[in-house]
Amino acid sequence: MKASVLLKSSLLTSLFIISSCATTKYSEDISKNNYSNLQAGKVYVVTMKDGSTKQKMLFRNIDGDNLIGTAGKKDSTEVIIPKSNVAAVKDRSKARVTAGATVIGAAGVAAIVISALRAD
Repeated sequence: MKASVLLKSSLLTSLFIISSCATTKYSEDISKNNYSNLQAGKVYVVTMKDGSTKQKMLFRNIDGDNLIGTAGKKDSTEVIIPKSNVAAVKDRSKARVTAGATVIGAAGVAAIVISALRAD
């Protein structure tokens, strides 16, 4: 029975580790930030440092101190976001993985608790 609980626990832990990569946070010092992990053609949600609303953008490229993209796949409105105003960039596809992992994790925790209660 202990091996089964260990297996479930390790599965749960690995799911949370995989889902932890969904957001890339950036520091106050712009020169230390590495935006090279952003990929052209992917949709990102950018959180601003000033607390304004999150900006969804289809990333195109980096031009100097600005992130450049469009408002979406169907909306060709150009979006220019200064790097100095970026607090975090979230990959929307990884956000879906995080949501799925959270649901699976909750089910895993419930299974562990139920199996531990039945074992006693």
